[in-house]
Amino acid sequence: MSGPETADGRDWRVFRATGAAPSGPPPQLLPAPPWRRFRGGPAQPAPPHDEQAALRRLGEVDAVPQLDGDSIDVVNAALLLRRPLLVTGAPGVGKSTLAHLVSRELGLGRVLEWNIVSRTTLRDGLYAHDALGRAQAIAAWRAGLRPHGTTGADDRDEEEPLPPALGDFITLGPLGTALLPYDRPRVLLVDELDKSDIDLPNDLLHVLENGSYEIPELVRDAADGARVRTSDPGCSAQLRQGRVECREFPVVVITSNGEREFPAAFRRRCLPLEMRTPTREQLLAIVDSHLRVRPPDAEALVDLFTRQVEEGGTHSLDQLLNAVQMTTAGAFPADASGRKLLDMLLRDLAKGR
Repeated sequence: MSGPETADGRDWRVFRATGAAPSGPPPQLLPAPPWRRFRGGPAQPAPPHDEQAALRRLGEVDAVPQLDGDSIDVVNAALLLRRPLLVTGAPGVGKSTLAHLVSRELGLGRVLEWNIVSRTTLRDGLYAHDALGRAQAIAAWRAGLRPHGTTGADDRDEEEPLPPALGDFITLGPLGTALLPYDRPRVLLVDELDKSDIDLPNDLLHVLENGSYEIPELVRDAADGARVRTSDPGCSAQLRQGRVECREFPVVVITSNGEREFPAAFRRRCLPLEMRTPTREQLLAIVDSHLRVRPPDAEALVDLFTRQVEEGGTHSLDQLLNAVQMTTAGAFPADASGRKLLDMLLRDLAKGR
């Protein structure tokens, strides 16, 4: 997809929606607007990759874009402006998959996933403090200072162990990890925000606008810095004075099934993207990318799936993939009993059964 070039001759679009991983150096984003530049530090190591998660979500790459041209432009605008994407659409249309599509194509590493429920709070996304675990560790440390039978410090040859560090009991959540100072943006998926308590979108405003937050427990701690765990398995980060500020604002993909309206102040900070059911060509490309072969019945099932959606039914891409996969199973019955099973897999989800 070609388009207008910038003053230095580069196409302003870096995202093509094919999901193809970069063959060489990953594409570089254009500089952020002055009002979206941040100065967090110290810089964190590059995040790990999770190719297995990408394969589950996307399958192998395919040359067919999985979004239409207008949607691709909206995603690129969000990348350029460093603003969150508010993605709406019917359940199962591929909203959350968009985060993995962007991450793989731009080489941004493991996607951080924050799954929202009615009890979710802003702090859940930022960090967790295991206060009980720390209290138990401190009690054990104090008990270990005077082992049974000793009379004082002069009777011990070894140095006294240090008290448990506060940072050992703090773990950054997906949002908190995404806002660490990486040289390239992380991808954060905030899934089904419309399931949240009514206050969460408003609570997010400050963090999304300022790209920073504080951990009060570390701010009050006497130590100047602390090493804490992150949401990436086996990874940690060094924090200064309990404050976190990004260097590059993360690529934030917020999904919603349209079950509620969000406050105007929240919507103003996001770019809206409505995802529609993929075209027939895109559906066939998705089947090919996951199965790597096109079964004989694939086109007929895609046509049936498309027709059901056009008639107003509620259907998920998972249903189509499941139905096509069934036709590849050995000895799958091609008679009426097989047809009945396929109809069950492609049932209208709005009917509740």
